Amino acid sequence: MPTYEYAPVEPPGCALCCYGFERMQHLDEAPLTQCPACGLAVRRVIGAPAVIVGQGHVLKEGNIARHGFSQYRRVGKGHYEKTTGDGPDSFGGPDTQD
Repeated sequence: MPTYEYAPVEPPGCALCCYGFERMQHLDEAPLTQCPACGLAVRRVIGAPAVIVGQGHVLKEGNIARHGFSQYRRVGKGHYEKTTGDGPDSFGGPDTQD
């Protein structure tokens, strides 16, 4: 069951919704339109996805490349080299600004 983030349409809102809140909902449930605590109008906002690394380590280099991603490792200040995938072999370097 995914976790959705909500924020008030017109801040500040109450103690629950003033900074936004999360709600676990089934995929087929309609988005909330009101804060459950104060009734203020809320909207669903896009949040960062959760990446779970568990048994079997799902982020293995073989899995990353097979799904079309590239992985890089830092080899110096602002310089990265590819460990797997189809992307460029390296990027950054001494002239890279931080």
